[in-house]
Amino acid sequence: MKEKKIMALADENIMNTYRRVPIALVKGEGARLWDANGKEYLDFVAGIAVCNLGHSHPNVVKAIKKQAKNLMHVSNLYYTRPQGEVASILTKHSFADKVFFCNSGAEANEAAIKLARKYAHENLGEDKFELITMKDSFHGRTMATITATGQEKFQFGFTPLLDGFKYVPFNDPAALEDAITPKTCGIMLEPIQGEGGVIIPDDRYLAKVRDICDRHRILMIVDEVQTGIGRTGKLFAYEYSGIKPDIMTLAKALGNGFPVGAMLATEEIARAFGPGNHASTFGGNLLAMAAAKATLETMLDEGVLENCGKTGEYFLSRLQALKDKHAIITGVRGRGLMLACPLAVEGADIVKKCQEKGLLINCTGGKTLRFVPPLIITEKDVELAVAILDEVMEGR
Repeated sequence: MKEKKIMALADENIMNTYRRVPIALVKGEGARLWDANGKEYLDFVAGIAVCNLGHSHPNVVKAIKKQAKNLMHVSNLYYTRPQGEVASILTKHSFADKVFFCNSGAEANEAAIKLARKYAHENLGEDKFELITMKDSFHGRTMATITATGQEKFQFGFTPLLDGFKYVPFNDPAALEDAITPKTCGIMLEPIQGEGGVIIPDDRYLAKVRDICDRHRILMIVDEVQTGIGRTGKLFAYEYSGIKPDIMTLAKALGNGFPVGAMLATEEIARAFGPGNHASTFGGNLLAMAAAKATLETMLDEGVLENCGKTGEYFLSRLQALKDKHAIITGVRGRGLMLACPLAVEGADIVKKCQEKGLLINCTGGKTLRFVPPLIITEKDVELAVAILDEVMEGR
């Protein structure tokens, strides 16, 4: 089907909830994508930090095909081997003892909110239900998760929001502690704010949050939907801080493009959920588990984390050189391959011009270019991306 026909078919039949780039993508391999006209793109979006192993990774494709031939879905009323295998990998490599599987980051965060309230109700007091989240955070698009999200633009038109949420500035432990009341049951935050513009807190911030939670006997929930599964150079971003949260949420890269989410918790916290307290029809779907197992094994066994750290440092240095050359870049920040360049101008036209030259990037918050490429990219890929950015910014 020709590109214009693909776009017309979508525009005619699909709700207008996305500002789509006017290209129709039909094939992907590694860090490359091709549109319906055969044009090739270097992909530094990766499905917004989803395809961390790149597109159509052979290990993931093989695993999904093999599982599809045997069994694709049964109810969670029954045991299946793949769920236990994936949960075992996640608990082995994290602080957690138990896992709940779902389908997306928003669902994982919904589960975390419910678990925190249920645990508090049973162990801390029936009046403890309030969660403190961060300004400029992003936790999802459901009613609970847009309420948890500290950005009014995502909440506009959907009031009244849910009770029991309040917001404090990110990276401000004093403001956080001042906001705690007898009703507070937990704190929910991202280790790095992705949709907020790749905002990295001070090195000791998460440790201070952990200390606050311990002293006030409240829960620490870490949203690693975007930072998790290797994006920052470690499997989970909280590892940089040396702390252990009580609850963690994952999605995006967990299935390398196959929809899957997870909410992880310690044994003590997880015990608050019993049969019937929470559920998901497709949570732990067998194809999703096959994709997640292959993704995790590849990530851990084939040097992907090491490449992310090494190539991320190189990319950061090349972006810094670009900043020194172009005044419209006002900063460079990031960790691993989660990088950003805040701009002095709106970024939409730069994104468009890069796309026309074969580089896919995106802009968050209007003026921040965000780079979340596959973690398998090479320094050669970085050089190509920087050359295109340099050309697009020339004379601006």
